[in-house]
Amino acid sequence: MSVSKLVSLIKSLSARELFKAHPEIKRILWGGNLWISGYYANTVGQYGNKDVIRKYIGNQGKEIEYKKIHGEQLKLWD
Repeated sequence: MSVSKLVSLIKSLSARELFKAHPEIKRILWGGNLWISGYYANTVGQYGNKDVIRKYIGNQGKEIEYKKIHGEQLKLWD
């Protein structure tokens, strides 16, 4: 089974069971969605150790500060 299929299955089953046990949750959520559309998957190794994964999870839902690269619209020609 692919990682994307497994994640989709886990998200849908867990949301269904949570909504069944606590229907009030769906009314509180904007759009009625429990999960965001994306996910993070990595192997445990040099770049995917438990500290990296813990940091990723801890940053979910936080504002991300982006570095502004251009101040005006790029032009393809003059």
